[in-house]
Amino acid sequence: MNETLSAHEMSSNAGEVHVVTGAFGYTGKCITERLLDRGVRVRTLTSSPRRAHAFGDSVEVHPFSFDDPDRLVAAMRGATVLYNTYWIRFNHARFRQADAVANTLALFEAARRAGVRRVVHVSITNPSEESPLEYFRGKATLERALAESGLSYAILRPAVLFGSEDILVNNIAWMLRRFPFFGVFGDGRYRLQPLYVGDMADLAVREGSRVENHVIDAIGPETFTYRELVEQIGEIIGIRRPVVSISPAVGHLLGAIVGKCMGDVVITRDEIAGLMGDLLYTDSTPAGATRLTEWAVSHYDSLGVKYANELSRRVDRETAYAEL
Repeated sequence: MNETLSAHEMSSNAGEVHVVTGAFGYTGKCITERLLDRGVRVRTLTSSPRRAHAFGDSVEVHPFSFDDPDRLVAAMRGATVLYNTYWIRFNHARFRQADAVANTLALFEAARRAGVRRVVHVSITNPSEESPLEYFRGKATLERALAESGLSYAILRPAVLFGSEDILVNNIAWMLRRFPFFGVFGDGRYRLQPLYVGDMADLAVREGSRVENHVIDAIGPETFTYRELVEQIGEIIGIRRPVVSISPAVGHLLGAIVGKCMGDVVITRDEIAGLMGDLLYTDSTPAGATRLTEWAVSHYDSLGVKYANELSRRVDRETAYAEL
């Protein structure tokens, strides 16, 4: 599923208006780059309209207006495709996942009212409305709402994304560079299938040019246990640390201590439960061809040198991601 867009697909998109949520962020930025390369006119809906970026005047900027449905509709009027990357990773005093669900439902309704032809929506592997984990439950609620909206849709379900500016892989390397050991929750045998963010963007743009409803597990070509992932990253950056089993409670406590020092939320109890529940693994065909091990080798000298702070990205709405 890693084929590039055909010439027909590229030419059929040229001149269209597509809306990308969070075009100055991580996944949204990669999607935007590919759309602009194909001659698509891009608008963004964003919580960070003043964030520094490299697109100049090529992207039309609109703030999210979840509390003003008519303004949200107007921002999408005339667009043919909406790429939705908007979400909140964890609950915080400043933001809640329940709000993200409500806001995304408002976004889907505004897209319908605006006459958007297709929605490409980023979800998560193994969502379930019966899940005890709010993240997976909220994503499942949104998938059902989109499927019932009457809009043409593609739902992309990534497990873990990697690439420049990523959080998980970079911060594993950061910890390996700084601490004498690395703790994994339990036996560390639960699995992950990281997908390169560029492959994710290619998949999103390809799905934007189609009309059939699709639900795709957006996984990469390599499967690791969590323990194997840590060991592979350590080997690639040339820093091998003992990988030790710790209880989820101790792991959460250590993460909280690091988070306190860094002014961030390193990992939540729900994220630990999702990992250990094998929810970031699925028995599906890979959606991208880029191998994490090969990418990491080419970035070994920069991987983990600087801590990637998720909370800073949420609080600082003006600095470019790469500079945070």
